[in-house]
Amino acid sequence: MRATEILRAGTWNQADAADRVRLDHDHRHRRRILLRGERGGELLLDLAAAQHLHDGDGLLCEDGSIVLVVAVPEPLLEIDAAPSVLLRIAWHLGNRHLPVQFLAGRLRVRADHVIGGMVEALGGHAHAIEAPFDPEPGAYAGTPGHHHD
Repeated sequence: MRATEILRAGTWNQADAADRVRLDHDHRHRRRILLRGERGGELLLDLAAAQHLHDGDGLLCEDGSIVLVVAVPEPLLEIDAAPSVLLRIAWHLGNRHLPVQFLAGRLRVRADHVIGGMVEALGGHAHAIEAPFDPEPGAYAGTPGHHHD
């Protein structure tokens, strides 16, 4: 099978999915990759440009079938603190160019004991969890002229 289009989560009925692919964050930002569905079939994701896939997105195949994207849980740190402290922690995470997921009153980053120590030293609390990771794409994501490659 070959998928060339993404159906965004909420725009299609997930019950219609012919198969599912389970992907971590790093494997959900792609243009072209060979994927294996839960039912054992192979799927070539073949997009015109790299895009970020989200939990619940559908990959529309040339034969009209749809494959559901499932974001798998990953080891993360969930960070909480008083609002002013959380803002300061967010600045320090950004200063380190770390991918950060912003949630109501808390942040999530990939599990890292050094970052956990920094958070605690800044007055926050870092709790180890397993959850899908969907960090903020960044102000320059998808725009020409700003690259660190």
